[in-house]
Amino acid sequence: MEGAAARERRHDGVPIDNRAAELAAGLQAERACIDPKFLYDAQGCVLFNAICELEEYYPTRTERAIFEAHRATIARALPSRIQWVDLGCGDCAKSRAWLGHVDAYRYLGVDIAADWIRREVAALGRQFPQISCVPVEADFSGDFDLHGSLDDPQANPPVFFYPGSSIGNFSPERAIEFMAAICREAGPRGSLLISADLRKDRRTMERAYADDLGVTAAFNRNVLRVCNRVLGSDFQPAEFAHEAVFDDVHGRIEMRLRAQKRQWVQWGASGRLFESGEAIVTEHSYKYTPEQFDGMLAAAGFSVRNMWTDPRSWFGVFLAQR
Repeated sequence: MEGAAARERRHDGVPIDNRAAELAAGLQAERACIDPKFLYDAQGCVLFNAICELEEYYPTRTERAIFEAHRATIARALPSRIQWVDLGCGDCAKSRAWLGHVDAYRYLGVDIAADWIRREVAALGRQFPQISCVPVEADFSGDFDLHGSLDDPQANPPVFFYPGSSIGNFSPERAIEFMAAICREAGPRGSLLISADLRKDRRTMERAYADDLGVTAAFNRNVLRVCNRVLGSDFQPAEFAHEAVFDDVHGRIEMRLRAQKRQWVQWGASGRLFESGEAIVTEHSYKYTPEQFDGMLAAAGFSVRNMWTDPRSWFGVFLAQR
């Protein structure tokens, strides 16, 4: 995964994508971009965990408070003998808090960071020896298919757990497609437990992506180190400034890296001239009203939908079932 020649593989052994070609295509686009999945190498995962503890980054603590307040109610709404499918599991910390409250016989930790999740899922298995804990390396920014990893969904219904408002990294159209794929995988008895960041005042949203300590800036610039490692490019991360701006028209935070001077970046026989002030878009994070997100779940095929939120209605936790 770490080398320029490495190719990630899906759980069934099929290549997910050609990472170098994907990075090169994004950087050569009229408006340069990097898919946000590349933010989460091992170093990126460590930095993101640090972001989650920042004062400015409200989503983690707000979601945690909602889970703690409503965990028992949510757990009672789930069937027994479930497969707990942790999408983008990272260090498995959020699922660790749930596995003692739900009747799960199997845990699937799904993430793109293969080395990271193997270690973390193994540690989870030692804590919950009664649960079969399986790491699944997968990139669900493309086609989503876990049939090769799931047991019979009719006998053992899966609960797809997608916390942290990561669904906001997808465009609304792509988010509906992704949730519709989950709906199909879930079968008639499965569920989706998902979090979404809700719209609020601009300053609060922008500060969550541009903290005073500069941790988010380091997280964002780290993706250029990923490019250098995977693509063989010669980015100088210190020569790009971190930005995060709320786009009111599209309802999303746009995270960027802006060139501080005119510079040529080379990879292989190709490259790109970045003018001073030119930006690379590294992430979009969409923010929704409760009504908007409920409508997206309905469009994805979920007929039963419940939402829990915090006293300020900053964040929403949705349980969707067929």
